[in-house]
Amino acid sequence: MLQAEVRQLRQAIASHIVVDQAIGVVIVVGRLAPKQGWDVLKDVSQHTNTKLRDVAGQVVEWANGGPLPETTRRALDTALDRAR
Repeated sequence: MLQAEVRQLRQAIASHIVVDQAIGVVIVVGRLAPKQGWDVLKDVSQHTNTKLRDVAGQVVEWANGGPLPETTRRALDTALDRAR
């Protein structure tokens, strides 16, 4: 039981780190305030019906030269336009 809780806490910390990195990417790309970066990331998650941590992972991968799924890219563009 305790090991399962520790595993869940470690996963939560790892997810939080990736989400923070993704917010940073969104802030830089969109030239936004930190709160707006968080809102954009949530908006993309909701409009693509994708878990926030998964969207964050995609954004971080994209920032490192990887692909960004087309659905996520469209939702990100739309959310950035709304935030500006």
